[in-house]
Amino acid sequence: MATTHADPAPDLIPDASEAGSGKIVCNACPVLCNITAGRSGACDRYANVAGVLTRVDPLVLMRRPAGNPRLVRFSSDAGWNGNPVAPFQEVLLTKPESGGDAQELFVSGVGSGTTYPDYKPAPFIVSSKHHGVDMVTVVTEGIFSYCSFKLKIDTDRYLGPEQATIRVDGEAVGHVTTIEYGSQMLSIGGVHHLTGGSKKEGRVTCDVMMALGNKLAVELDIEGGAKIVVQAGRAPIINGVEEQRMRVGCGSATIGIFAQQWEGHVDEVVVVDDHITGVLSEHQAGKFLGMRDGGVKVIGRKSTPGRYFQVAHPGAGWGGTDITDPLKIIKAIDPKTAWPGERILFVSTTGEDWAYFILDDKLQPQPADMPAVIKKVVDRIGENCEPALCTVLFMGGAGGSLRAGVTENPIALTRSIKDALVQVTCGGAPAYVWPGGGIMVMTDVMKMPDQSFGWVPTPAIVAPVEFSMKLADYEQLGGHIDRVQSLETVLSTAQHKIIDWDVANPWPLVVADVVSDDPVKP
Repeated sequence: MATTHADPAPDLIPDASEAGSGKIVCNACPVLCNITAGRSGACDRYANVAGVLTRVDPLVLMRRPAGNPRLVRFSSDAGWNGNPVAPFQEVLLTKPESGGDAQELFVSGVGSGTTYPDYKPAPFIVSSKHHGVDMVTVVTEGIFSYCSFKLKIDTDRYLGPEQATIRVDGEAVGHVTTIEYGSQMLSIGGVHHLTGGSKKEGRVTCDVMMALGNKLAVELDIEGGAKIVVQAGRAPIINGVEEQRMRVGCGSATIGIFAQQWEGHVDEVVVVDDHITGVLSEHQAGKFLGMRDGGVKVIGRKSTPGRYFQVAHPGAGWGGTDITDPLKIIKAIDPKTAWPGERILFVSTTGEDWAYFILDDKLQPQPADMPAVIKKVVDRIGENCEPALCTVLFMGGAGGSLRAGVTENPIALTRSIKDALVQVTCGGAPAYVWPGGGIMVMTDVMKMPDQSFGWVPTPAIVAPVEFSMKLADYEQLGGHIDRVQSLETVLSTAQHKIIDWDVANPWPLVVADVVSDDPVKP
């Protein structure tokens, strides 16, 4: 259940200047839209409400479940006074019976407004208490020209060559990066696509980035590769086929994991993989078990015993290869070591593809019914494969506007973050801060509230950022102390809504040497 307050606080909205004829100029970004009364600007984030520039979407606050809070009925004997905030204020701002702090709300940057131009303090600098310690959270919606989305696509299918351009509506919006263990990595966006190409390229890139950040589906066309539909938290759809599972491991790892379960039931196992194909009897696992050499020689470049590279070309077939008939990777069957009746299993790294053969008197593989004991292990490969998903990570650099909105001396903020005195979150979600210079953050969009991302037609992405710290540390780093306001003030004056806290996320108001005995710990 969400609550809203109708009246925005005049001192919490961006400055605006008259443009004549009832219009106002919005300076929330460099575009400077002239907005007619009753209309919104190009980004749909700010509107002209009776001559006042107003943030359209409400500020999002998050309510964390408290331990046995004193419950308050929505309707009391005195009747409801019509204020939707009041019942929640009584619950959330009252000390729980089990102890702890009265404050169980977190003010996020979603819907907060921007610091552009850079000289402005952050829209909301909010004081609170956590276990008796005075805290402050500085929130803003950052305008990110320097940002991108990193996509992890769980699949063995061939998506395209490394460094291949990714296009949407014919425009370049990113590129293919490295293959990782069972996943293909993609990079979408970045300043060169947003600002370095044509106007259409920048617009399309911005649209794609905003859709990905807001957990919507986007179709990507990879040059020399696949068409893929990606959506955070969903399985990828590759060339019209929804992926089901990611690999249990490479061919060599699959051999190592299941070798003992195959022992005595099959004489040779070949696990087909685009990267490292495994051959059981040659593999160290087979040697350890004392298996007889099966004499099956596969195409490819031998790496170490039982491990082969480049057995086929990449593709949508077995194990990410272009193979649909596993016998095609056999180079030879050695008559000196192979024998009639030898039982051979071919299987992919996901267990989705398999075939079982027995060598005849001429040492030719003949299809045969797979024994149940072998099929059980093949099924177990699939059981050990995790569901295929698309993971979308937002990555952005916190530059001038964000830092100046926190302190007059931005380097003090950077140093405080590196010293773990400041907790950085994006829409309440934990943000990984990269080592090295600057404030480079990376966040899983699935941990952020829905519709956390916006845009401005410069073009750039708008994303929420919060900096939480002890009030004493905020004073020491030269923060805008004169702009600090209480949570009660925010609740009573700012247009807002309250959503439930994602309990999978650590509570941001635990930083530095603050000791917590909360049931929800970082």
